Amino acid sequence: MAETAMSRSVRLETGDGEPSPVFGGGAPPDQPGKASPVDGAVWRLRSRGCWEDAAALLEPYAAVDTAASLRRAALLVEQCMFTSDGWDAAESALRAAEALAQDDEERGAAACERGQLAYTATVLNVRDRSDEARAALGRAAALLPPTAHGRAMLDYRRGLLAEHLSDTPQSALAAYRRAHAAATAVDDMLLCSFTWRHLAGLALRDGEVAEARHGFTESLRLREELGFLVGMAPALTALADVEPEPEATRLREEAGRLFRLLGGVPTWLAGQLPAA
Repeated sequence: MAETAMSRSVRLETGDGEPSPVFGGGAPPDQPGKASPVDGAVWRLRSRGCWEDAAALLEPYAAVDTAASLRRAALLVEQCMFTSDGWDAAESALRAAEALAQDDEERGAAACERGQLAYTATVLNVRDRSDEARAALGRAAALLPPTAHGRAMLDYRRGLLAEHLSDTPQSALAAYRRAHAAATAVDDMLLCSFTWRHLAGLALRDGEVAEARHGFTESLRLREELGFLVGMAPALTALADVEPEPEATRLREEAGRLFRLLGGVPTWLAGQLPAA
């Protein structure tokens, strides 16, 4: 990473790139047969790294429906994280979603995406937008009701800022734990795959290798079960870092195969993988 109904059979579903999943960009339908054809198509395209095609499916709805507009913006923000490209398209989609937002929850969701876009630009060394990221997520925290499903994603993203921009691992740990508990409570297994991954990363940072291995294994398992193909190579690479040989090499080789299959996505993983 409970659903909010959207008009014309398009639903707002929460799920995200590394290191953050999408707020409303299309998670795997949790009730096969009940999701609309658009839901399923958006998920299939997103899970294979075809964000522009997935966003195009939502375009007919996004002009008038805030949830669809937010969902479309979230997909394009995620594309930036995986490819370090598409910034103008993401910004344009996000501004459109912000203009449509009518209530606090919608404005909070838009602010959460604004924070993620700014965080992504900063962590990928495109442009330092760290102050904007903090301000936007702070605004989201003020707007989103305590019981909103989006609070789990918000806590997760605040953990990312604490870990990667502020270097305050204890604050990051607390945020990831809140996000993990909330995601587990609503069966948001995609978001759980991200919280497991980052909880494991903090464990490894503290030298807790067995705990880290468990978290990375759970993250990989969930992504395999969900069919989140574009998130598989990062999960395999993370697990390889805590496995002995020859398993570590096997995992990196599999990650490299998937990376090449998806056309070199995510781009930031290139230096961590063996050559073909």
